[in-house]
Amino acid sequence: MPGTVLLLAASPAGKGCLVDAASVLPVLAAVAPAVLSGADTANVVELADPLEPQAVLTRLRAAATAPGPLTVFLTGQLQLDRRQRLPHLALARTTPSTVRYTGFPWHWIREELRLRAPGSTTVFVDLHTDAETWQHLVTQPLAVGPGARLYGRIAPPPPRRTLAAPTYMKSVATILRSGHRPAPGQLHQQALTRVSGEEPDAVRRDLVLAVESGAVRESWATRVTGAGVMPGAATVPGAGAMPGAPAVPEPGGMPGTAAAAMPSAPAVPGSAAARGAGAAAEPAPFMPAPAVPAPFVPAASPPEAPAPFVPAAAPPETPAPPLEASDPSDPHAEIASAVEAGRHDDADGLAARWEQDALRTYGPGSNEVVHWMEVRADLAMFAGDAVRSCRTWLAVADVRLGAGQPSDAPGVEAAVDRAHHQWGRIAEAGPARELGAALAELRARVPGRREGALQHVHQRLEQLGTTQQVGQQVG
Repeated sequence: MPGTVLLLAASPAGKGCLVDAASVLPVLAAVAPAVLSGADTANVVELADPLEPQAVLTRLRAAATAPGPLTVFLTGQLQLDRRQRLPHLALARTTPSTVRYTGFPWHWIREELRLRAPGSTTVFVDLHTDAETWQHLVTQPLAVGPGARLYGRIAPPPPRRTLAAPTYMKSVATILRSGHRPAPGQLHQQALTRVSGEEPDAVRRDLVLAVESGAVRESWATRVTGAGVMPGAATVPGAGAMPGAPAVPEPGGMPGTAAAAMPSAPAVPGSAAARGAGAAAEPAPFMPAPAVPAPFVPAASPPEAPAPFVPAAAPPETPAPPLEASDPSDPHAEIASAVEAGRHDDADGLAARWEQDALRTYGPGSNEVVHWMEVRADLAMFAGDAVRSCRTWLAVADVRLGAGQPSDAPGVEAAVDRAHHQWGRIAEAGPARELGAALAELRARVPGRREGALQHVHQRLEQLGTTQQVGQQVG
């Protein structure tokens, strides 16, 4: 099966640029696609200094839903948005005041990769940050999904009037140009060895990332200092560190996201949601972008029929690859096996039992309960039950809001976006009207990242109301 490779280099134009990210692309492009991916053949997609977050999202989503192994080589710089203080990959038009609208939210990467099978995704990163973002990442490490391997380094800002070089990624590319592709962990260690030779200060300066997929479900950041291990930290066998320094993990996820507070949703394959997608009568899907809000104009849709709403963090439309064997004590593995075998009722029943256990143990609204609610919402989607999936995602959003999470928290926005996405797939007018009214009320509180989501709900509700009136007149 062919693999997919995404080469992404991004940094702001002008004086806000900290790293010459695009300079690594010619070196990576000189590597044979099969060596880049580790597969016999591979499709390579290259993005150099993209302007719009939507362009990045489109390429990432296409890569994430492709069958076969996925390898991402990401070079650039991170900045925090001033409103939510969440890391964003800075793009060509990004400035400190416009990060939220012109940067690419890092948690979108996790959302797009969350349904891929464990072991099928590898992400290499070479990132630089400004001082504020650096301090944030020291205590809030990055994550890219529960089943993805993550390797690389994060460097602090370079000296004033100095443009840093993506030394780590160039080292990775140089090693691969030999035509031999070591195992990802070995490639990571070899690249770090080269970096330490070219940048001796990196040994005590950089944050080094090394996450193996499978049992590890969070990102571990290794803080490498001249003193060695950070106080109170424990070493993780196999985690990569700069040569001569022990590996020091810091667990954590994106602040305010579902993954930060609870285990990630299982990588359950066999999505049935793709059934019915692309029907001839459906207009082109709407994919919201985080750019400066624009009027909601559904593409290729007649005025009276609003286009389906496809949020930026919507689940992939193609089934995920088969799940690999994992820890038999993990209920997610048993659930995934049931879904893969088409036993959707069994999968939901098992998840429901775990939800009830969490409810008795931790109480209503706890992180554990919310996690199993989200799992069941995904399972309903895989079973093709858009009504149940939409209803559950609405309940998740209500629970999160009731727990005091702000309306623009990523976990809240993701729940409402997914509810909206599933609502658009409900064909029966009755349930669509019922859930649409609840969604409209929720959308008034959680508008999401693009203007027009609430308007889209009202447009479809008006259409459903017109359909009901016509049906009554005919009767």
